[in-house]
Amino acid sequence: MNIRSVGVMSPGSMGQAIAQQLKRNGFAVYTALDGRSARSRALAAAAGISDLGTLDQLAARCDVILSIMNPGAALEFAQSLAQSIARAGTRPLVVDCNAIAPTTMHAVHAALSAVGAHSLDAGMFSPPPCDGAHGRLFVSGPGADALNAFATPEMSVRVLSDRIGDASALKMLDAVISKGVTALVLQMLIAAKRYGVAEELEEQFTPARRRIYDVVIDALPIMPSKSYRWVPEVMEIAKTLEAVGVTPTMIEGAAEVYDFVARTALGRQTPEQRDRALDGRGVVEQLAGEPW
Repeated sequence: MNIRSVGVMSPGSMGQAIAQQLKRNGFAVYTALDGRSARSRALAAAAGISDLGTLDQLAARCDVILSIMNPGAALEFAQSLAQSIARAGTRPLVVDCNAIAPTTMHAVHAALSAVGAHSLDAGMFSPPPCDGAHGRLFVSGPGADALNAFATPEMSVRVLSDRIGDASALKMLDAVISKGVTALVLQMLIAAKRYGVAEELEEQFTPARRRIYDVVIDALPIMPSKSYRWVPEVMEIAKTLEAVGVTPTMIEGAAEVYDFVARTALGRQTPEQRDRALDGRGVVEQLAGEPW
C-alpha cells in the first residue's frame, strides 16, 4: 500500500504525539476539527496538523485514517466516518487505535466494511511517543504489515496476527492491571484517609506491596484529568472479559471509581490545567475530601 497522507481523529494528547511521529516519517497529516474543542484545535496547531474541516474532506484526502479518541465514541465515529467514505467514494484504510473490546472492534469493522473500506485493529500502549518516551502500536487484521511504515525510534509497530480483535483483546487485558489495580489501591487509600489510619497502613506495607503502592502513587497525578475517558474504557474491559465467560463484576467497580474522580474538581481539569506540583499523595488527600 502506498501511503502518503494520514488522517488523525482526534489530535488529543496521544493523537498529537502519534501525528508528530508520522510527520517525522514524511507523511502529510490531517484532521477534521469542525465541532471539536478548543483544546483539540490548540493541540493540532501545536503539532502542525492541517485541518480539513469535515470528515467528508478527511475521507476524500487521506490514504489512512487513525481513530484515536474516547473509547465511548469509537463506534459512533466509525459509523459517521463510513457515511463520509460513502459520500466521498474513496476507500481509505481505517485503523481503530481505541481502547475497545473485541466485540466493539468487530462492530467497527462491520460498519466500515459495509461501505467497502478496509479496517485494521490496533492498540496503542502508553506512554505517548514523544519527548524520548517510547510508545508501542500493536496491530492485527489482514494487511496489517502496511503499518510498519509508521515505525520510528519513539514508536514501534508490532503485527500480532491477521485477525480483527486480537489487538483490542491484548490492549483490554493489559489495561486490567493498570486501570483495575489503580482503582482498587485508590479506594484503599481514600478509605484510609477518611478513617485516619493512612500513615499506619503505609507502615504495614511489605516490599512487594510497597512496589505496587509506589507504581500507583506515581501514576495518580495525571489520572484525574483522564478519568472521564477511563470510565468507558473500563466498561469495554468488562465486555472483553464477559465475552469469554469471565466475570466482569470486579472491573465494573473500577468504572464507578473513575466516574467519582471525573466528577471532582481535579477530574474536571484538562491535562494542561493540572497542578504539576501536586503529587500522588496530594491527589489522594484532595479526593478523600470529595463527596463520593
